[in-house]
Amino acid sequence: MEDFYKQIASGQSGEIKIKGSRFIGEAGLVTSIEEASAFLAAIKKREYSATHHCWAYRIGADGSAFRFNDDGEPSGTAGQPILRQIDGLGITNVMVVVTRYYGGTKLGKGGLIRAYGDTAQAVLEKCQIVTKILRDQVRVVFLYEDTSIAMRTIQNHDAKIISTDYHDHTEIVLGIRKSKVAAFKDAFVENLRGRGRVEDS
Repeated sequence: MEDFYKQIASGQSGEIKIKGSRFIGEAGLVTSIEEASAFLAAIKKREYSATHHCWAYRIGADGSAFRFNDDGEPSGTAGQPILRQIDGLGITNVMVVVTRYYGGTKLGKGGLIRAYGDTAQAVLEKCQIVTKILRDQVRVVFLYEDTSIAMRTIQNHDAKIISTDYHDHTEIVLGIRKSKVAAFKDAFVENLRGRGRVEDS
């Protein structure tokens, strides 16, 4: 089970000049289509005199939401090369916008594909890439005298404590890595010899 994904830690920018044209690449961390739209709108407002704003994004833990746009450049010469750079790194929750200021010399389709792809690659290479773990929430319930065994089991399974509630017993809501949930449930019940229980939260 794949229970992680990669994304950039924060945005970066960079610029390439080719035959008089300026290609300004900007990568942004976006986690929704609304954030992607706002990111693009901000760049268009700032770089209002540019010739083109070509872009691509991939969003979601599974990367299922994606789009690209050539913004007036010949079809297939801008948005797709940008998306290929994103996909080449296997990352999601990212948008790359490449703004072009035309310099007077046509680059041809091949030249445009290289220019947009190279600009996207240059800016993405500046980005730190981090791994995010997908976790399911579970609630564990146990008696006070079993605290040390319960906490040791929690620590051994890289579980993240979300909340703790004390009554005549202890209840802890945990974030468990998706691929480890079944193993954690079995280990918790076994280690506490049936005195504790695990519930889906």
